[in-house]
Amino acid sequence: MPTETLTNESRFGSRERPQSYESLVVALHCETPAAVGGAGPFARSLLGLQTLVVGRADRPGERPADSDDAVHLQVQDARLSGKHFRLERVAGSAFRLRDLGSRNGTLVNGKPCSEAALTDGDVIEAGRTVFVFRSAPGTGPRADLFRLEGDPSLASFEPSMQNVLAAVHQLALSRVPLLIQGDTGTGKELVARAIHRLSRRAGPFVAVNCGALPPTLVESELFGYRRGAFSGATEDRTGLVRSADGGTLFLDEIGDLPTSAHAAMLRVLQENEVMPIGASKPLPIDLRIVTATHRPLLDMVKQEKFREDLYARLAGATLRLPALRARREDIGLIVATLLERLLGERARELVIASAAARALFLYSWPRNVRELDRALESALAMRGGNRIELDDLPELVRAALGGSGAGDEASTPRAELASLLTKHGWNVSAVARAMGKGRTQIQRWMKRYGLRPPDKD
Repeated sequence: MPTETLTNESRFGSRERPQSYESLVVALHCETPAAVGGAGPFARSLLGLQTLVVGRADRPGERPADSDDAVHLQVQDARLSGKHFRLERVAGSAFRLRDLGSRNGTLVNGKPCSEAALTDGDVIEAGRTVFVFRSAPGTGPRADLFRLEGDPSLASFEPSMQNVLAAVHQLALSRVPLLIQGDTGTGKELVARAIHRLSRRAGPFVAVNCGALPPTLVESELFGYRRGAFSGATEDRTGLVRSADGGTLFLDEIGDLPTSAHAAMLRVLQENEVMPIGASKPLPIDLRIVTATHRPLLDMVKQEKFREDLYARLAGATLRLPALRARREDIGLIVATLLERLLGERARELVIASAAARALFLYSWPRNVRELDRALESALAMRGGNRIELDDLPELVRAALGGSGAGDEASTPRAELASLLTKHGWNVSAVARAMGKGRTQIQRWMKRYGLRPPDKD
């Protein structure tokens, strides 16, 4: 059997795109959820494979004893069995999962199973590792991780998000106006800031929330004014547009821009100049315009709620950010980035309980990455330590388990430990070797779960 021992080294450089997206993503390690590099998420392409056996990596490079033609994916997780589960291609891009008699079982979408037909986006749990199965024919993605240069927070295994990041890299140095579309919380401003950074423009990045501009003050706020232009104008004011001169102007929620400012904004785009209120002549500006919205601008154009000529100028190129529910395989990457931001160096010590990780992957995240960020922040505030339990997560996230899985965080390890103790005649040293743990840890677990030899009952 050929063997691949994989840690988390991201693989770049492949320019060829396969005709289908078949992969198993090792999405999160519960013991090291904030890990990046060698210990964090990675993907294994399933293209061309008939069988993939997933198991524990005792030592990198170790080869299994049998000699069939399956690929053995070895993952660094002491709780995995040597051969834990198998993925078998049954037809086309369809795969079936079989548990290989593992010591603590395999879960698919939160349910224990010995065998299951897999569908795109299924969440698989084995040991303390969460996997995501993806099979989407015809999408043509990369099989590996795509990370935007210089920004660890913008990385993805998911095809449509990879395409967005590739487009950002290609378009950043141009002056083509960019329109970023996506649901609230998908990271539109994060992408806009990356565009500015990669553009190498010397001026500032100025972000404007168009929905927060008072309709009566929108033109003065955006375009500035001359002293004496109106009552209360006691001094010249530059305005937000001119503040971005030489840099990037990011107009967030452009669909909420009051119609009274449409004509003036169109002039900025067409003529590269701005006319402050009360000025006698326009002032030249050098801008890169990036806009974003969660609203359907084309529908607004048809309904005459947004100027068609302004839309044409803004949408030189359009990037559409997928919702987080469509990027399930990226949840581990995003969690690692958020934990590092929230905890700094302490993130390396954090552990996420299996049931909590299960809820993170099964919840639909209607408010996207922003909601995930708030959920983790809340959980850390609740616990105040180095572990996130299911009960620390918001109620809506916990409800993703549908009433099941909340208690098996303790019951599954207890059952595994009890089984091994019985198998080894309650020899703590033998159980410790079987689990890859120290004697002291086994003794702590025995005390926690109330496990004692029969003659001591």
